[in-house]
Amino acid sequence: MLLKTVFLLVLVAQVLMLDNGLLRTPPMGWLAWERFRCNTNCDEDPKNCISERLFMEMADRLAQDGWRDLGYIYLNIDDCWIGGRDANGRLVPDPKRFPHGIAFLADYAHSLGLKLGIYEDIGNLTCMGYPGTTLDKVVQDAWTFAEWKVDMLKLDACFSTAKERATGYPKMAAALNVTGRPIAFSCSWPAYEGGLPPNVNYTRLAEICNLWRNYDDVQDSWGSVLSILDWFAEHQDVLQPVAGPGHWNDPDMLIIGNFGLSLDQARAQMALWTMLAAPLFMSTDLRTISAQNMDILQNPLMIKINQDPLGIQGRRIRKEKFYIEVFMRPLSNEASALVFFSRRTDMPYHYRCSLSMLNFNRSLTYEAEDVYSGDVITGLREETDFTVIINPSGVVMWYLYPIKNLEMSQ
Repeated sequence: MLLKTVFLLVLVAQVLMLDNGLLRTPPMGWLAWERFRCNTNCDEDPKNCISERLFMEMADRLAQDGWRDLGYIYLNIDDCWIGGRDANGRLVPDPKRFPHGIAFLADYAHSLGLKLGIYEDIGNLTCMGYPGTTLDKVVQDAWTFAEWKVDMLKLDACFSTAKERATGYPKMAAALNVTGRPIAFSCSWPAYEGGLPPNVNYTRLAEICNLWRNYDDVQDSWGSVLSILDWFAEHQDVLQPVAGPGHWNDPDMLIIGNFGLSLDQARAQMALWTMLAAPLFMSTDLRTISAQNMDILQNPLMIKINQDPLGIQGRRIRKEKFYIEVFMRPLSNEASALVFFSRRTDMPYHYRCSLSMLNFNRSLTYEAEDVYSGDVITGLREETDFTVIINPSGVVMWYLYPIKNLEMSQ
């Protein structure tokens, strides 16, 4: 009897783990929320309301403007799509704004080589007051999403208790597994528990979710971006070790292309989110985005760094009293990414540094490619002094790789 009980406990533990093999690198795509919020006024604003039309037009842009081919494959619906539940308790989309249903949108996305994400909430209501997934609806809703051929679920936690979250998130992970459909699971759980231990058990979270929101929602402002970065840097000793293939910290959406960032600040968010091994979910209007902002978001070397297969999250390694910070992220093949970030607001700053200050291997000679300009700096050794010129609230980002092992050559 004891052996039988142990066997059953092992089976239950396995079911509660999200063993779906997905998101071995951070997911990339487009998410509606920050740019389009809960605009449901399709009569007065048909081009920008949360509707079938909006998602189809964004899908077209992802497929036709180079995004998909660079890895931006997720087309993610957020709040305000739900019309209610039918007589059998099944979720249904708003019939006016989504007349053909979610399965139709999934098929449309798939026909373009994209994946469809959807949103729900483990509470009684979603954050904007639409029907949530209560504990008794978890299994039914998981099967509904699977039948619609959804590829990602973002599960929020407004209007829920800590006890409901502790039960509901593992239950949804298990329910998604049982459907047999590979559905990536994005959890908002830690953000509702303060984001840190002891209230958040990140080891357990990594067994349940593919990615998770830790902190506040991003808003369309530089101050919001900085507040998120500050929180991640302040708590990097907790957060950095738990990220990796299949389970990622999510500092929230990229707001590049909207209204709140200058060009340098847009470049900075992209670089710093890449250093954090963050999911790259754009939330902007892809129909009207400028060429400059497209260049930032479609930078192929930036994407290569973000998608590095080691999946190691970067860290802040220097914080200077003159408002310059340095972030470093280890990459495959002994390469690294470096970001020199200025919090200054006065003028471009000449930051003098060396690889020895950044604790690099003395036996190697390095080459660095500037991720934004494409310039190559070669012959960098431990003792080599170099100077980078960083614009106010801007970055210089390097892809650094060894080109010669001095000990071997000698």
